[in-house]
Amino acid sequence: MTPTHLPGRVAIPSLPEQTRTPPSPDALEAFNAAPADAVRRTLLTCLHSPRWADRLADHRPYPDVESLLAASDEAAYDLMPGDLAQALAGETLPVLPTDVYGAAHTALSAASAAYEARFGHAFVICVDGLPPNEALDQALAGIRSRLTNDPEEERVVAAEELRRLARGRLVEVLRGAGDCATSHNEPASGG
Repeated sequence: MTPTHLPGRVAIPSLPEQTRTPPSPDALEAFNAAPADAVRRTLLTCLHSPRWADRLADHRPYPDVESLLAASDEAAYDLMPGDLAQALAGETLPVLPTDVYGAAHTALSAASAAYEARFGHAFVICVDGLPPNEALDQALAGIRSRLTNDPEEERVVAAEELRRLARGRLVEVLRGAGDCATSHNEPASGG
């Protein structure tokens, strides 16, 4: 993995390109044609930001999936600090596979508690496309290394991780995989 650099900020490891089947044009057509309230509810399961969800819903129809994903990225980059705080408040740690040993659960829980105490929100990391054992290692390494960030630096990293999570979750929605949430959180209520 090669790092992606934000100007004047920390390096963020880039993830391998997703190799799964892309969304079908029919899924985008259904997304474009669905009632706005239903689209907003679905989008809020991808990123818990009403501003982001409203922006994507209001700018339909999208001519292709790449246009939708570009709009998702742009809306995520434009989140104000309050929107970011709201989106982070809706996140939880990913559910670990049931066959993961107990020490991993303990380590992730302890690191998460330290992270939340330091930064005031849940740790978020996008591990799309990684096998479960590598995702766990990446999450543990990420949380441990990011604990050394100053709060502003971590806000930038967390915002980028949220953008990546929203993008991946949106792709899953378009693949018909349900509400696109990758953590065990419930869909956020719209506002």
